[in-house]
Amino acid sequence: MTDKHIIVSGASSGIGRAISTRLLQQGYRVTGVARDFSKFPCDDQRFTPVCMDLSDLDELPARLDALIKKDSVIDGLICCAGSGRFGSLEEFSPPQIRKLLDLNLTSQLYLVRAVLPGMKQRGSGNIVFMGSEAALAGGKRGAVYSAAKFGLRGLAQALRQECAASGLRVSIINPGMVQTEFFNELDFHPGEAPDNYILPDDVALAVQMILEARQGTVFDEINLSPQKKVIRFPKPGGN
Repeated sequence: MTDKHIIVSGASSGIGRAISTRLLQQGYRVTGVARDFSKFPCDDQRFTPVCMDLSDLDELPARLDALIKKDSVIDGLICCAGSGRFGSLEEFSPPQIRKLLDLNLTSQLYLVRAVLPGMKQRGSGNIVFMGSEAALAGGKRGAVYSAAKFGLRGLAQALRQECAASGLRVSIINPGMVQTEFFNELDFHPGEAPDNYILPDDVALAVQMILEARQGTVFDEINLSPQKKVIRFPKPGGN
């Protein structure tokens, strides 16, 4: 058991919720950041929900500064907040492009920038980014999403080198198709068989492994994939 303090963004649903739940079970103190916690009514005293819209970049720096001042000892940051939108590039309006990049990439830069000084001063800390298989290879109808995730992967690699001398560990996890609400607004889903998708807790287990690795060892990058990649395209009005 541990009493370390971890911030998890996107903590109210999907992968972020699974990570928060697992870490709480292991004794971590978790500050969850999300827009709405109505889907995650958690009464664990070690869990602190913070309602924050990470896509509002104008307000984000001040909100993050206030968050850090409340508890300056942060042992880890898990960046899970994100959203998906897919289509040919010309199907995206400029505001839609900016919105997707703001949440999936730029807000992650702001989050890390807020916690880095304290971690470097203490000489320890873990930063874990939630990448994607879209960060490994671009695909049809995924130009904007892949651009964001490739950028996030580059950020993780650069920070890994930048922060090593300060005792910080930087990792990125690249999951394939995870069975979450992520696909609720999309026109495709993973296959229905258990080997066609990853579960959120599979990703949460990888995060726990990263956090609990021997000091001095870093999981630079973890790629998680379903055993069989099957994509289904439900008919309108069907399942």
